[in-house]
Amino acid sequence: MEFSPTSNDLLLGLASERAQKAMNYTLIAQTAGEVQDIQNAPSVSMGPYLIASEQTQLLSALSIYSQRGGSREQMRLLYMNATALRLWRAMGKQSRLVGALHRPPNTALLTFGVPFSE
Repeated sequence: MEFSPTSNDLLLGLASERAQKAMNYTLIAQTAGEVQDIQNAPSVSMGPYLIASEQTQLLSALSIYSQRGGSREQMRLLYMNATALRLWRAMGKQSRLVGALHRPPNTALLTFGVPFSE
């Protein structure tokens, strides 16, 4: 028997696609050990990397917020937009993903790049 989607199936699929697209920021947790290495701070390491790799045009597309975590396993929380996350991975940095949000919380501070805008 062949599966034939109902209108509810199609609606649910569209809703989940829309929900995924609405998550503009990926939440990355850094451990206490990672925080001790200054090169794991985007505000320290990304600028020189962009210059060395001749990608300074990305500065206007990067948006990274940070917030203090509540445990040794999540000492610092980084909220990165898609461009920042791609660059972070290209730099070979750890990216332990712990969630996704439409926008960072009001308590998070802009760490590197440009502020969030819709």
